[in-house]
Amino acid sequence: MTQAGHRSLIWYLVCRTAVITLVLGGAAFFYLHGNLAYSVTPLFFLVGISYVHAIVVALILPRLNNLWILNQAQIVWDLLLVSALILTTGAVESIFSFFYLLVIISASFLLSRRLTILAAASSSILFGGILLLQFYQLLGPFQVPTATADAVFLNSLFVHLVAFFLTAMLSGTLAERWRQSEALYQRKSIDFSELERMNRLILSHISSGVMLINPQGRIRAFNLAASDITGFSLQQVYDAPAAELFPEFNKIVTPDTEPVNRAEGFFAHPSGERLSFGYATTLVKGNHGEPLGTLVTFQDLTQLKKIEEQLKRSDRLAAIGRLSAGLAHEIRNPLASISGSAQLLGENEQLSAEDKHLLTIMVKEADRLNHLLTDFLAFARPHRPQKTVVDMAVMIAELGRMLQRDLRFQEIDVQMNAAPPCQVSLDRSQIWQVLWDLSINAAEAMKGQGTLLITYAHGNPWTLTIEDSGPGIAPEIRERIFEPFFSTKDKGTGLGLSTVYSIIEAHGGTIRAERSTLGGERFIMSFPHAAGGEDDQP
Repeated sequence: MTQAGHRSLIWYLVCRTAVITLVLGGAAFFYLHGNLAYSVTPLFFLVGISYVHAIVVALILPRLNNLWILNQAQIVWDLLLVSALILTTGAVESIFSFFYLLVIISASFLLSRRLTILAAASSSILFGGILLLQFYQLLGPFQVPTATADAVFLNSLFVHLVAFFLTAMLSGTLAERWRQSEALYQRKSIDFSELERMNRLILSHISSGVMLINPQGRIRAFNLAASDITGFSLQQVYDAPAAELFPEFNKIVTPDTEPVNRAEGFFAHPSGERLSFGYATTLVKGNHGEPLGTLVTFQDLTQLKKIEEQLKRSDRLAAIGRLSAGLAHEIRNPLASISGSAQLLGENEQLSAEDKHLLTIMVKEADRLNHLLTDFLAFARPHRPQKTVVDMAVMIAELGRMLQRDLRFQEIDVQMNAAPPCQVSLDRSQIWQVLWDLSINAAEAMKGQGTLLITYAHGNPWTLTIEDSGPGIAPEIRERIFEPFFSTKDKGTGLGLSTVYSIIEAHGGTIRAERSTLGGERFIMSFPHAAGGEDDQP
């Protein structure tokens, strides 16, 4: 038996107890104060038996799984109870014969239509039997005086039989439709509950942020991904003006605005980071076409934009590298001829001092161009890393000693930090060049005074970090510092950081710049685990 069956039986017991209390209790009260030939003792007895029966059924009901037999037993009990009530209250003259109709109606809700007809037939047999016993004066102690004519017996029997079977057919049909409707409602309720649960799960696990803005421009829905992206919780944004929290959506929250298939914008995260996100909008309408608001789905594109920028930078570096390689070879040969010719002309003793000075400048500038071409070639065609197992603690310590001997670092507090294990696989000379170039840049940025911190961190990936206490790099040019020929120095070639980028990329690593807690800039180099080093060990 389903939970609905338990509920129906409980309601039946409650309603039956209430009806018996009101009807039989009220009848006993009026009989007690009236001048009637009937005794009220049987009425009180039947009320008491009904209460005891209801208590017993209520106690055993939670322990039963199959209520089919119990339901039939309730109907049989009620038929017998009604028959006893009619016997004690005048039989054919009893005013309680309509109780059979209540029992039949109850049977239609507890039993099938066939059993409801059977309950009507049983009611007819019991009621007809009582009338026959009364007619032939066979009731014994239940005999009551009557002067009723024979026609009254037949008329009462006929009317009750018709009423019983008509009630059985009508109530059975209605109860059958009610059960079908309830079953359909249960299925629909389960479907809607499952659909609602699935919608909640989808909204909570989808990777895109989902936000519903009502026609008044206020946020009415905000899923978990939206909270993760924006840093705002649902409690913080619920019913808040969307235009204040998300200025990009200021023009798309009105019902008259056309949906946006794809657009991009920026959002100021509470942490201070400026996020890039892509979004699309859909106008939401109710069942009757009324506007409910604008549904906004959005994604955080910040990391994707960074990767896209890195790919573009790599493409630019590769293209410039190929151009630089060919151009350097084409320039170096005539440059060597020019430098050699200038040196030969400078050895002529007949030249004036001014001409010799000009030739000296020519040779010096040719050498400078030659160094620049060397840097070009180093950037354009970096040597493939020749990796060996290197102890980073030893390497960083050696770098520290070298920096301390350099006059540019006399007034700089150089700090080294390398936590074990420090065995990694890399090209020592290339990484040494990277650390040296970044350290020199830091010293020049600090103008010879400040703090320089070099850190190695073990992990996957393992990282090298160089940070300083200088002025740092302006945010508007931070994305361009690794581009070739871009320099903020008066005499810089703009190839230093580009070469660093190429070396790190050749090692399969990445490098990024951000603001340092020391006040200046922090360069973070990340490398994957390298075969042969302790980083690969579990």
